[in-house]
Amino acid sequence: MNEQGNLTVRRLAFWGIPMSLGVMGLKLVAWWVTGSVALLSDGLESFVNVVAAFIAFFVIRYAQKPADHDHPFGHHKAEYLSAVTEGVLIVVAALLIVKESVGYLAEPKMLEAPALGLAINFAAGVINFVWARLLIRVGRQYRSAALTADGQHIMSDVVTSVGVLAGLLLALATGYPIFDPVLAILVAINILYQGYKVISHSIGGLMDHAAEPDEEEAIKQAIATHAQGSLGVHDLKTRRAGSVTFVDFHMVVPADMSVREAHDICDRLEDAIRAVHPGASIAIHVEPEGEKAHGLRVKVIKEA
Repeated sequence: MNEQGNLTVRRLAFWGIPMSLGVMGLKLVAWWVTGSVALLSDGLESFVNVVAAFIAFFVIRYAQKPADHDHPFGHHKAEYLSAVTEGVLIVVAALLIVKESVGYLAEPKMLEAPALGLAINFAAGVINFVWARLLIRVGRQYRSAALTADGQHIMSDVVTSVGVLAGLLLALATGYPIFDPVLAILVAINILYQGYKVISHSIGGLMDHAAEPDEEEAIKQAIATHAQGSLGVHDLKTRRAGSVTFVDFHMVVPADMSVREAHDICDRLEDAIRAVHPGASIAIHVEPEGEKAHGLRVKVIKEA
């Protein structure tokens, strides 16, 4: 990621704090004017968004620090820690919603000022939708795990809000207030699932998950078309750490090739790989022909 990309991600992470505070305020006002436990559950999930926004802002700043003596490969994985923390907070919010809702099952209450409360909650949902789309798009563009996870969580909040509004309208239309706490519990189940997805994806990053298949294929194509002069490439390995893709492979060259010639091929390969993966960290092990090869082979495309 270039400096302009880093700046864009930091700015969005910062503005996520006041944005999440404002949306949470709107949802709590909607709960206050209606007394709906479903709207309270929606507000509690937004509280998680506020905490997550603070965490994402500080973690993204830390993750963008340059490599140092103690962290020679950079601080990129800090973003995954932020995403795991957010996933845990999502689960906690879901459990709080269930606890709050169970008490209302025995004595459900009809809503007060439903039109005003639903209108306020709808406005909060629209703001969340626009903001989530922006976070996901920019997070994927600059490969920010924390920003993408934040956007995905907010988008799940939008889905929750839509479900809450639909259920409350059903409760008002039928005259059965039991739909309010029942819907809140269903919302909690959905939130638990979203928390699981955020945690599992982030743990994959912490465990050095390989690049996505399409990304790895692009790397193999870049190697195949720019490795002329070598005898082949093997033992290709990739891993993702935040916004950085790490690429490692062995390149076989003729035994009588000079160090300068082998170095020129490596430079050409690094430029080609970074063209499809900007900011990639690349390690190429050059070995003379005759060495026993292991692992994934990449066929070199010969010049016509």
